[in-house]
Amino acid sequence: MTEATKQFKVVLPLEIKRWLAIQAATNMRSQNSEIVLALKEKMERSENEKSGTPA
Repeated sequence: MTEATKQFKVVLPLEIKRWLAIQAATNMRSQNSEIVLALKEKMERSENEKSGTPA
C-alpha cells in the first residue's frame, strides 16, 4: 500500500457482494478495482452535475 491509498473496512449487503463478485469476474478485475472504478465513475458524474457538464 502506498501513501496515496488508504485501506478501510466496508460492510456490504450479501446481494451487493454477490453482484460485485460477478461484475469483477466478468470484467477480469479484482473486487477492489471494481469498487474503485464504480466510485470514480460516481465521483465524475457528481462533479459533472455540479458544473453543468453532461455525462
